[in-house]
Amino acid sequence: MKKTKVFETMAMVLALVSAVSFTGCKEKKAASSKPVLRVGMECAYAPFNWTQNSKTTPDGTEAVPIFNEKYYAYGYDVAVAKMLAEHLGMEVEVHKSEWSSIGISMDVGDYDCIIAGMGRTAERELAYSFTTPYYYRDNCIVVKGNGPYANVKGLSDMAGKKVRVTTQLGTGWIPLLDQIKGAVKSGNYETTSECFMAVSNDVADVAIVDLPTAQSALMTNKDLKIIQLDKKDGFEGDGPMVNVCIATRKTDTALRDKLQKAMDELGWNDKAKMDALMEKAITQQPAAN
Repeated sequence: MKKTKVFETMAMVLALVSAVSFTGCKEKKAASSKPVLRVGMECAYAPFNWTQNSKTTPDGTEAVPIFNEKYYAYGYDVAVAKMLAEHLGMEVEVHKSEWSSIGISMDVGDYDCIIAGMGRTAERELAYSFTTPYYYRDNCIVVKGNGPYANVKGLSDMAGKKVRVTTQLGTGWIPLLDQIKGAVKSGNYETTSECFMAVSNDVADVAIVDLPTAQSALMTNKDLKIIQLDKKDGFEGDGPMVNVCIATRKTDTALRDKLQKAMDELGWNDKAKMDALMEKAITQQPAAN
């Protein structure tokens, strides 16, 4: 009798374990029933994208968990990814990548698209497929606020002065460095944050970046100054850098077209809408707290 009771008890336990396991599988399946939009970005390029500890931004907006990390991502790029995914009935999965390898990681299948403040250039079009712009940005230079170049208006003001210049590696800003005649290349960096630090620490005199990133940096780098060069005395050929587009693998035109259709249906070709979202993103970044 005792053995029978033991066997009955064991059978009940096994039945409960099986029931719990089955329920757990069902819940897991239900939680991941939506198709996933796997997006690559730096998570270190505020205000386009950044890493934060909290699940929400200051105004309560939900950030997105970074894949295989305990942190969260938000910024203009994340907001756009969420908007498109929601329209398509998908969930966003953010994958963090170094900028220097962001294209390689997509090519090997770590994620399916790049929404990371990437400028559409002729060179990149050879390797990737692009949507139309989801943001239009202006370029600028960042200098020391009390430095010798704080009052320059155009490129001619820096010509022949051996200005030490820097920018981010792997970007369309690199060709612009040569347009400052007589400039000395002080070395480029993996992130824009390092570029700003170089200027703050007098390792470089001028950093070439985009305006939103510079505005973001000045929230915590009060010693820096943004200069938007005179259009008649500014950079030539920087047009591609202002066109920020979504990239997919060259052969994945189906996903590109799917994302493009969502952008078109949402009317995401309106610069006023883009600027409004960017202004909001700047206020939500950790540096703004």
